[in-house]
Amino acid sequence: MRVVYTHCAGLDVHKRTVVACCLTPDPQGGWRHETRTFPTMTVDLLALADWLRERDVTHIALESTGEYWRPVFNILEAEFEMLLVNAAHVKNVPGRKTDVRDAQWLAELLQHGLLRASFIPPVPVRELRDLVRHRSNFVRERATLTNRVQKVLEAANIKLASVATDVCGVSGRRMLEAIIAGDADPAAMAELARGRLRTKRDELAKALEGRVRPHHRFVLSELLCQIDSFDETITRFDEQIGEACRPFACAVERLDTIPGVGRSDGGDDRL
Repeated sequence: MRVVYTHCAGLDVHKRTVVACCLTPDPQGGWRHETRTFPTMTVDLLALADWLRERDVTHIALESTGEYWRPVFNILEAEFEMLLVNAAHVKNVPGRKTDVRDAQWLAELLQHGLLRASFIPPVPVRELRDLVRHRSNFVRERATLTNRVQKVLEAANIKLASVATDVCGVSGRRMLEAIIAGDADPAAMAELARGRLRTKRDELAKALEGRVRPHHRFVLSELLCQIDSFDETITRFDEQIGEACRPFACAVERLDTIPGVGRSDGGDDRL
């Protein structure tokens, strides 16, 4: 038997506006639809919460459209039972599509228990996920900069990437700085290798023989500055993520026991 909600609402959320349809019992029988459009500024969303509270709304449904649902969800989740639904799972009412009819359709589907809510983790988990996602974006952007460094080296006939796994690792960085400084002796630059890469000094000397021009050095210098900035940012994210993980220390320890799953040390400095 499906649950029937007697006081519910559907929200059709957009960037600048949110259309709310409140569905409540009519004293004379049947159901009463009340619809109102609110802007999406915080003060207006608080007014939306007041409007819904005055009508004794208990359950609210809204579609997960882009990022626009987040401000609305943040304001309303403390007072109402929120159902965030996948737009692909909601069949629009037949006929001309309007924001008002979409909000009404959501309210009617919610009233009869026909909506399947998406999983929304608690606030601390959402904050942690947000931090991790932003860190991942910075890591990807850093990788893009590393690829640009490789392209500049190739344009200068430097084949460092053919010998060193990571041109921006410890050894690669020392050689790049030597190139930027104008060191033209490939053998001397090869001696800057550390760790296992020292066994490839002869190959490195050949790879570092190139045709580096002043504009190559300038571009490499600027790219390395950008990479350093990203490294600092990623380090700060690692610290913030570590703090956010403290409440989940036991869960993190258990996850760490899974083969193939491990902690990130915040860096990937290969020789």
